[in-house]
Amino acid sequence: MLDDSTEESLLFTYFGTRSPFWQLAADSDALQLSGIQGIPNLAVALVPEQAREIRAFTGVTSHAEIDIKLFGEPQRLSLVGKKNGATSWSGTASDYMDTPAVAKDLAHGLAFAEQVISEVNSLVVIIDHNSNILRFNRLCEEVTGLREKDVIGKNAHAFMRSDEQAASRANIADFFKNASSYEVERHINTLNGQRTILWRNKFVQSGSGPDERYLVCSGTDVTEERKAQAKLLELATVDTLTGLPNRYAIYEKITKSLQEGDRFGILFLDLDNFKKVNDHYGHLVGDSLIQAVALNIKACMREGDSVARLGGDEFLVLVQNASFDLMESVAQRIIDRLAAPISLGLIEVYTGCSIGIALCPEHGDTLDRLIRCADTAMYVAKDVGKRTFRVFSSDMDNRVSEYVWLDINLRKALDAEDQLVLYYQPKLCLKTGVVRSVEALLRWNSPERGRIQPLDFIPYAEDSGLIVPLGRWVMRSAAKQAAIWKARGLDLRIAINMSARQLSSSTVVQDFVEALRQAGQAGCQLDIELTESCLINDEALAHAVIRQFRDLGAQVHLDDFGTGYSSLSQLARLPLDAIKLDRSFISSINDNATSQALVRSMVAVAQQLKFGVIAEGVETEAEAEFLKDIDVDDAQGYLYSRPMPAREFEEWLNNKGKKLRLVA
Repeated sequence: MLDDSTEESLLFTYFGTRSPFWQLAADSDALQLSGIQGIPNLAVALVPEQAREIRAFTGVTSHAEIDIKLFGEPQRLSLVGKKNGATSWSGTASDYMDTPAVAKDLAHGLAFAEQVISEVNSLVVIIDHNSNILRFNRLCEEVTGLREKDVIGKNAHAFMRSDEQAASRANIADFFKNASSYEVERHINTLNGQRTILWRNKFVQSGSGPDERYLVCSGTDVTEERKAQAKLLELATVDTLTGLPNRYAIYEKITKSLQEGDRFGILFLDLDNFKKVNDHYGHLVGDSLIQAVALNIKACMREGDSVARLGGDEFLVLVQNASFDLMESVAQRIIDRLAAPISLGLIEVYTGCSIGIALCPEHGDTLDRLIRCADTAMYVAKDVGKRTFRVFSSDMDNRVSEYVWLDINLRKALDAEDQLVLYYQPKLCLKTGVVRSVEALLRWNSPERGRIQPLDFIPYAEDSGLIVPLGRWVMRSAAKQAAIWKARGLDLRIAINMSARQLSSSTVVQDFVEALRQAGQAGCQLDIELTESCLINDEALAHAVIRQFRDLGAQVHLDDFGTGYSSLSQLARLPLDAIKLDRSFISSINDNATSQALVRSMVAVAQQLKFGVIAEGVETEAEAEFLKDIDVDDAQGYLYSRPMPAREFEEWLNNKGKKLRLVA
């Protein structure tokens, strides 16, 4: 056998170096030897045990000795190397007896491994089976502010957050038992403050004994990344105005409660007059009100219950372990608290809320169903007068279905040509019998349901906002009809009804002007009928809009007079042309002394203010005679005619032979 004193060793003779390169693949037991790395010169067959020993090398530099035959001569090789990639192992080989060459190979391999550990762009900590630190690389020193010499031999758990130490001990014990790699995130206490490290842990064994097994921890500092993620999560789950959980967060909590089979209830809360406050005082005050409301609602909650802001002026409350009595008690507590005035700096505002209640499992076992039930109950609470609550009941589903049907089909009707139609009811001068004007009344002929009464769809249109496009359609249709009649020589004015929501629309005057323009009218043949409720929300705005209508040539009448909230002083300020007495005062007026006295008083007030007086709901000759005697100007009602389509109305005029003022 060749020894280290032989200058011309067999390895040197054949490969031109005492330390040729070796490589072993996963799919072959042939050891490739070469003088130049990557260019094999010779393949030597290994026995299976030798191949397995080499393949046991890990990514850490390792050493093995094997006996082979090289050109018929027995040769003991000292192999130094490691695993490279998933299917290859490589390194350098030396004659076992060539001590300097073996030492050089080992030193080179160890120096390289040391350099990798020290300079790698990753935190590297090596610990033994007792969790004591053996290596602590340069990047660890930079991140933690600790020096390797100060931590070597110390227990790794001493640097962990106390609430994570037990879990870490269990992880490491299981790791040394099963030798399986794992990934874990830990919070580490350092001189630079607490850092969050994502560790990827590998098992390394350098020998057969328990003291030759190590845990190599390769880590990445994810502290800033986790802070950014936490901030993003906060933005995604927290309402920025109130600091409450937002829609996404509360829905997640409800979903979790459903998955865990909890019994709970939800309150769907909507402020009753937030829009008025917001519009009058501005968005800054509106935002302050929302914040104050959020604090008030939270003050009504038990520990463990959740309050969230869904958006706008809507809130959702999740009540755990709920019963019907508990939910009603919580709802009433919130209503009572929000009924008190809220001080916002120098401003004191009043708000209130309507609340819908739904319980799980009584009203549903899905998120969508429970939210929908509570929302439906909340709208019912608003309908019955606001500042109250309602518990969902199955009959409310019919209301939802009806609203959905109305929403879909009323929109279709607006786009169709033949579903919406105006009917006209004449107004006669009580002294002359002349038909001076008509009231236009909207009718809906649904292809699915037939005739739908105004009381069945107008309230929905008001609530949904569809009353604005409906009102626009009425304006245009009435203006067009007035132009047609005028072209035929009929000097008839057409009165159209306008709701409070229409009057507050920013486009209402523009819509009116456009309707006149499209009809080609030189003047204005349209009048406006307003109810007293139009004056409640913003009297100044109502006055301004009324004056604009009058400037355009329209007369403005106050409809249903006597049933609303206007005072005499308010009435005196209104730029009106006439008041319209409600039918409730006219019905059987000859037999009701109180009604007679009230009507006389209202007529006297109107005359003092120089308003015309129109009576609606006149059904008998006796009623007409009484109204004529007290100087009521015009009357309309079934005594003269029911509302009719335009063509039928024209026939009625001709058949009745009423006096008409013809356009010259």
